Amino acid sequence: MKKMISTLFLSFLFMCVSLAQPPKGMGQSDPAAKKILDGVSAKFKTFKSVQAKFNLKIENSAGKNIGTKAGTVFMKGNKYRISITGQEIFCDGSNVWTYSKLDNEVVISKLDVNNNTITPQKLFTNFYDKDFLYKLNGEANGMQEIELTPIDKTKAFHKVLVSVVKSNQTIASTKVFEKAGNRYISSVSSMNTSSLIPDTQFVFDAKKYPGVDVVDNR
Repeated sequence: MKKMISTLFLSFLFMCVSLAQPPKGMGQSDPAAKKILDGVSAKFKTFKSVQAKFNLKIENSAGKNIGTKAGTVFMKGNKYRISITGQEIFCDGSNVWTYSKLDNEVVISKLDVNNNTITPQKLFTNFYDKDFLYKLNGEANGMQEIELTPIDKTKAFHKVLVSVVKSNQTIASTKVFEKAGNRYISSVSSMNTSSLIPDTQFVFDAKKYPGVDVVDNR
């Protein structure tokens, strides 16, 4: 279960965007790339709610596809819901429900807003604003490619490519290069920022999951 969550959040991790200057001695980032990323961040913050469909593809070092998952994410204020093959995560802003279809089990925990909890909202804005150096690789066919490298060299990945749609300042795809050789490619297939999402969308309803085993860790 934890492996699937980590993989999902890794795919969102590099949709972070308002990046600050790195510590002294670590080099400088590209002002042109910062301008683009700041624009993506500012655009996302104007959305009252977001519903997006995405695909996550995993390749080995030879470029062979070794796994594909599809998912949906809903966001509204500090609430979110993530659905990906075999798993769902609900958050109403106070509680988090993590459901495993394989185990038919849901684990409930409190959302600790004072720690470094990663949420989709943070990953679309500036949660990692001091962790990367970044540069603009170029533009082609209406897409701007930004390359990010982690300042902390102990990270499990060494490079991330982020593709931004120039016309509307949104993320089209990200590609994470693991040191072990695998590559995680996430792409947004559709995004709706105008629909009204009811609050019930962010609460786990046990009645819809017959026989579910509930583990309440609150």
